[in-house]
This record gives sequence, structure tokens and C-alpha cells, in this order.
Amino acid sequence: MINVIVTYTVKPEYVSENKNHIQKFLDDFKNLDQETFEYKVYLKEDGVTFVHYSNYINEEVQHEVLNVPSFKEFQRLRDESGLNGTHKVEILQSI
Repeated sequence: MINVIVTYTVKPEYVSENKNHIQKFLDDFKNLDQETFEYKVYLKEDGVTFVHYSNYINEEVQHEVLNVPSFKEFQRLRDESGLNGTHKVEILQSI
């Protein structure tokens, strides 16, 4: 199992647009086998920091999920919005 947490902070004026892009790829993820991965997104109390939690049964599934076109578009637009070095990816190990 591969477990990942991604956090990043966006500019306040980009929050609504980011939420829309997230909803689009989450809707597209519903067309994939939901038994092989989990993907959840949270917004922290500060209203501008997003937390993406995902887990995948293997690298093949992770690759499939992360290459959905709407997800790749979300990433491009998010990165272009100006993250100011706040993007952080953490790989978690199960205990």
C-alpha cells in the first residue's frame, strides 16, 4: 500500500477556483476502480491550505490515478497560481 499526504497553500483569491478543479478530478476519479485507491481532500482552518490524502494498492494504480487528465490539469493550474514553496509531499509508512 502506498500512502501519501500532499499539503500546499494557495492565495486567498485562488481558493474557490482550486476547489472547482479538485471537484472535477474527484468526479473523474469515480470512473476508476474505487477498490484500488482512496483519495480525499481537506481544507485547513486557515482557509487557504489544502491537504490531499491518498492511498493506492500499488504503483500501477497510483500511476493510473495521477495521470487522469483532469488531475494533471488541476496540478498545472495549481502550480501556476503561485504556491511560494509551500508544496510538500510526504510518503507515509503503515505501522
